[in-house]
Amino acid sequence: MAALSWKTVDVAVLLPFFLLLSVSVPLMDSQSCLPPHLVPQVLSDLRRWYAAEFGDYLISESPSFFLGLLWVELLFVWPISIVAAYAIATGGRRWLPKACLMAGVSVATSMAAIMTEIVNSGRGSTKLLQMYAPFAGFAVVATCEGSSHPLPPARPPLIQPRGRRRRRRRRVGIYDFHH
Repeated sequence: MAALSWKTVDVAVLLPFFLLLSVSVPLMDSQSCLPPHLVPQVLSDLRRWYAAEFGDYLISESPSFFLGLLWVELLFVWPISIVAAYAIATGGRRWLPKACLMAGVSVATSMAAIMTEIVNSGRGSTKLLQMYAPFAGFAVVATCEGSSHPLPPARPPLIQPRGRRRRRRRRVGIYDFHH
């Protein structure tokens, strides 16, 4: 049986999550950041249904820390998700590991804050934790994928420094003062 390759993990695990983030961040998460009159009614209804179905009080109440995390998703994770999905779908790019590392660390940080809030507040259900848990798993896989690739070799400098001439210094000892 062949070993599981990162290419398989990219296509089977990371691509679906990057595609999900590429769609869900602008359609769902951005609603907390935008004025209500800019959001189509069908999307607001979907968001309300999700919050009620999963008991996601963070979505319905939008506490300040959660809004901050959503802004990070909107301005940072969303663009990275789009380019990472593109890179995986087109067979990989040399910068894909960097994109995976950035997205993975960002999502892991958000999931740590969100899941800690859900567990410690006593308001979160098991169903809600199960909704967020795959994103924490995605963050771990993306971070591992991003950090498992060796750094590319350093490029030589464009301008080569001139060779230094070393001067031989004459050692002066205690007994060398015969002058």
